[in-house]
Amino acid sequence: MSRRRHWHELPDAVRRQVERHTGTVHAAYSIPTGASCDLAAVLDTDTGRIFCKGGESDGPNAWLYRNEARINPHLPDAVPRLRWAVEEEGLLLLGFEYAAGRHPDLAPGSPDLHPVAQLLSALSRQLTPAPPIPVRRFADRWRDLVAPELVDGDTLLHTDLTPRNFLLGDRLRLVDWSSPARGAAWIDTAFMLVRLIRAGHEPAAAEPWARQVPAWAHASDEAVNAFADGLVRLWERKQQATPGPHHGPLLDAARQWRAHRERINSR
Repeated sequence: MSRRRHWHELPDAVRRQVERHTGTVHAAYSIPTGASCDLAAVLDTDTGRIFCKGGESDGPNAWLYRNEARINPHLPDAVPRLRWAVEEEGLLLLGFEYAAGRHPDLAPGSPDLHPVAQLLSALSRQLTPAPPIPVRRFADRWRDLVAPELVDGDTLLHTDLTPRNFLLGDRLRLVDWSSPARGAAWIDTAFMLVRLIRAGHEPAAAEPWARQVPAWAHASDEAVNAFADGLVRLWERKQQATPGPHHGPLLDAARQWRAHRERINSR
């Protein structure tokens, strides 16, 4: 699928395979943005609501779908469960437990900030040590951005903590575990901290928020400084390679954080 497709556009054979798991699909609601996949839809079925995502089984994003399918059974219950996977006619579709909710507000003073810190605390505790499944080391992913010993560890990390990957309903859920890594327990909190800065927090206020997550206490100043610098260089590369509407603001937030760390170090 070279463009975003809708449920009714899928081949009949693919829809029949899905309905072997769900029963009849009575309605399908496409999700137009915020998902790095060719198909993203909520399905109303005989067995309840399902979130369905996927794309070409040999396409550029197929490894992300396979990653998520492989790792999902090992994740805590704050993550919606994978119910089934269908591979048919060159397509790979994943069906997840439907999680109702809105994306959290990360602006200063938002009541959503505390649940985010609580969830990151719980995940870092539950996923240390990492489940015994092959996952790329974060130190290898960032090998040309930061010294490996500063970010190495045995926690299973999410690494893509955009607000759209959080769903706040009766509780806070974290979805889209397609880019996991094994590394230091504080790294996901560091990624989240930059999202707070983008949402309007001053770096000097965002770091105290991070201290609500116990894993943050294990991040040395040297490691945090190196991570902030690496993040700036990462977003500079992304902005140069594929400029996008969110790259510039995230690069600016990372630069703000690095400048804050430099001011602290110069005292």
